[in-house]
Amino acid sequence: MEDEGMKTKQAVNPYLPSWEYVPDAEPHIVDGRVYIYGSHDLFNGLNFCLGDYVCWSAPVDDLGNWRYEGVIFKREQDPAAPKIRLTNGLAAPDMIQGPDGRVYLYYFMGGTKMISVAVCDKPAGKYEFYGYVKYADGTPIGKKEEPLQFDPGVFMDDDGKLYLYTGFALQGNPLLLDGSKPTEHGAMCFELDPADMLTVKMGPKYIGIASEKEAPGSSYEGHPFLEASSMRKFNGTYYFIYSSLNSHELCYATSDNPTEGFEFGGVLVSNGDIGLPGITDVKNARNCTGNTHGSLIEINGSYYVFYHRHSNRKQSSRQAMAEEICFEDGKFYQAEMTSCGLNGGPLEGKGTYPSYIVCNLYGKKGTRFLSMIKHPKKDCPYLTQDGKDRESGPDQYIANMCDGALAGFKYFDLRATKEISVAVKGRAEGTLYVRTSENGKAVASISVSPCREVKEFKAPLKVSGSREALFFTFEGKGSFDFISFTLK
Repeated sequence: MEDEGMKTKQAVNPYLPSWEYVPDAEPHIVDGRVYIYGSHDLFNGLNFCLGDYVCWSAPVDDLGNWRYEGVIFKREQDPAAPKIRLTNGLAAPDMIQGPDGRVYLYYFMGGTKMISVAVCDKPAGKYEFYGYVKYADGTPIGKKEEPLQFDPGVFMDDDGKLYLYTGFALQGNPLLLDGSKPTEHGAMCFELDPADMLTVKMGPKYIGIASEKEAPGSSYEGHPFLEASSMRKFNGTYYFIYSSLNSHELCYATSDNPTEGFEFGGVLVSNGDIGLPGITDVKNARNCTGNTHGSLIEINGSYYVFYHRHSNRKQSSRQAMAEEICFEDGKFYQAEMTSCGLNGGPLEGKGTYPSYIVCNLYGKKGTRFLSMIKHPKKDCPYLTQDGKDRESGPDQYIANMCDGALAGFKYFDLRATKEISVAVKGRAEGTLYVRTSENGKAVASISVSPCREVKEFKAPLKVSGSREALFFTFEGKGSFDFISFTLK
């Protein structure tokens, strides 16, 4: 949403256009811009990561103003790319600048067992295939009976040492049908030679992130390692970020050494807000849940966690999300999902907001943990779009707002707001109640009636806080598509 007469935009979640599907995003700052490197889902794709790599960036002081940098690397550029794309997509990458000033992209492609590397002379140019991470004898890692190399995270320490972190720990997953083994001891680390950015100097070495069998009785109990390795360093301490076996959450562990001694630190974010007060498990999650992947970054003295959410009733239409996160005395505290993640504060209490910036969305019977098969529409609202993803749209919206459905948006400065309206379309007859807490007193009641085309319904808004949530709950017959809402 752009303010008239101003160059900057308010930042919302998802922070990219709603028709763009970039999960697994690793954020990095180069020359005053934040660049994100992630997988690329296709809307309604049959599997994960079926698109070529794209890049987006934003100025560090204008985190609502993201610029499309284009396709940076195509799948067919890798000489080992399998002919079948459907089960062998370009999975989560990571990036690092080498001592030569060039930018190196480390990635895993399904069906290869290897960690591939592409290189470019700038963060968001046209990358060229460079090679495979390999042992000194020239054998690529992954070809010597090691556990599956997956989700590479790459990190260069202050002393110039270069580290690669990989691993995948889910038994019985289709990724392992090629004969690969899951890791039994959590994440693996390799030290690489920065002279060529490819050759292994040490490893694989397990760094102390417990697997499912090792977690009971340890600090990792309830949060064992699954995938999504990423490393960061803040104030001299190493922070290893990973997705736990719970899948919906990003966790972190800390050490004073990049290759050993890591202890569990806590949960960074859950794409169902599971772990926040009163939200104990998937049964009372605030959104449909699925896998997540991302990392931490410091921008102008504030800390942010990047992750992704799910849409379209399945796992393979994932969208990039980010939240400001509390960091005190070396500890991160779980962030909640919001609509204003990178905004630096609440959104304005005026103007029109698309419904896709929803941060809590569930039906009368709660939510679901999503699979690759679409869940039924009945009794559950969901995010979707009309047509395929493309640069000019179309935007997402909330479909199937039915009796008992709730859509929550956080947060807004409503001190001067007097009226609220909704733009909807569908065969619904009833009342849309607006509250500032999920079960609180209604601050607006909007009557909704059937309409074949998008129609606006409005009501006075009786609330005046500077940081308020807006929860829309429908009570009535039928269902409708929730397109947007306007604050005046």
